[in-house]
Amino acid sequence: MSKKIEATEMTEACVGQLRAIHDTLDLLNGKWKIAIIGSLSFGKRRFMELQREVEGVGSKMLSKELRDLEMNELVKRTVYDTKPVTVEYELTPYGKTLEDIIGELAKWGLKHRKRIMHSDN
Repeated sequence: MSKKIEATEMTEACVGQLRAIHDTLDLLNGKWKIAIIGSLSFGKRRFMELQREVEGVGSKMLSKELRDLEMNELVKRTVYDTKPVTVEYELTPYGKTLEDIIGELAKWGLKHRKRIMHSDN
């Protein structure tokens, strides 16, 4: 009987972990969000700076992704009363909680790239 309870507890733990992972991936879903967060982890950026740093993203898509990130309280948009109007984006304190995760993804990506490049030789 105890083995059955242990298996049930492990299944519940697994399901709980998978649900949390799924929720996170839903939030960060898409080609550009992680790159945008990665760019903003280095500090405030204006729209055009982000567009230059996140290679390949169009202005409409960048606007959409920034709105989604802002709606989920990961990014803060600040509009300055200048001529022309200046808009800056930055990570919120909540958004900054993703910096370690993004950093680990980048480290893994570098290791993976080296591994793939060396396996071709």
